Amino acid sequence: MKVGIIRDTDEGERRIAITPAIAEKYARHGIAVTIESGIGEHLGFTAEAFRKAGAEVADRTLVLRSADLIAQVSVPSGEDIAAMKKGSLHISFFDPAADPAIVEQFCEQGVSVISMNYIPRSTYAQKMDALSSQANLAGYVAVLLGASRSSRILPMMTTPAGTIKPLNVFVIGAGVCGLQAIATAVRLGARVTAFDTRPVVAEQIRSLGAKFLETGVSGEQGENGYAREMTPERLRAQRDAMADMCARSDLIITAAQVFGRKAPVLVTKEMIGRMKRGTVIVDTAMESGGNVEGSVADREVGINGVLIEGFRNLPSRVGADASEMFASNVLNMILEIYSEQSSALVIDTTNEIVNACLVIHEGKTRGALAAKAVA
Repeated sequence: MKVGIIRDTDEGERRIAITPAIAEKYARHGIAVTIESGIGEHLGFTAEAFRKAGAEVADRTLVLRSADLIAQVSVPSGEDIAAMKKGSLHISFFDPAADPAIVEQFCEQGVSVISMNYIPRSTYAQKMDALSSQANLAGYVAVLLGASRSSRILPMMTTPAGTIKPLNVFVIGAGVCGLQAIATAVRLGARVTAFDTRPVVAEQIRSLGAKFLETGVSGEQGENGYAREMTPERLRAQRDAMADMCARSDLIITAAQVFGRKAPVLVTKEMIGRMKRGTVIVDTAMESGGNVEGSVADREVGINGVLIEGFRNLPSRVGADASEMFASNVLNMILEIYSEQSSALVIDTTNEIVNACLVIHEGKTRGALAAKAVA
């Protein structure tokens, strides 16, 4: 079996689906890997390093035409799909509900698709959970981004001129991204308060050294680890309860998402109007619409002296580590469906993980979201 890794052409995407360290692991399992020429050079990974790790280097067209499995970070172009072998498999962060035309082309080309978006959040699948690995990095980057735009430092500092108070940081949403944001801000010396609608995470927040904001509004956790969508009435009550905390904070990180749905708007323009001038908000939910009213994708916006950072793809800002983690997740996914005895892929839909993330197979969509994409 031959695995092909190609570069992503999306503007601003710095991550790749292979590193020399991961290429060595493919070789140990007897899996041949061909990478696109030039991939990873912007991260310091040279073609020679990949060759030493056992990978072949070829041009993009040859990689696409020869590989039994193509992996990359984001969605391939229509031209790339047309070059893939019939019966091959594609792995990426592909969202079948986002582009029906691409779904149809995959089906027509006879290319099966595994979406890393739908890896189940279970103990066994953790080594393949690319969303969680990237969300960890997003939480870390969000704090650094906010700190770089704030006019104040995060830790308390005693100086000859007096004592500087620690920055008040408020994190909304304590999933993987939010918890890492909390941990990072605490390590940097900030005074951190956090909120999540799921009471089950309150102890996790406290264990990281942060205060849990009691609002009297709680929700439920879904099977995939995300919070369940709240009713408009409960969402309004939640905003009202958070408004005072937002007004007293210097840096706000929003990291609230609902799986498969638009992110809830938790910080309104009315709430922003009550905030101190110089407050910084980092909205990490921009890929699914954003948590902050007035945030704009990939831009910094100023409203009444409050800076709102709405940049997408935060993990890409630490591209080397993000690539290492994503490449490891992809390798583990491939090993789940690879038979060393036959040196071939075995797509077993009775496998819980495969069944959840195999969104296109044998020219047909699978799963409710994939079917909706072409409805």
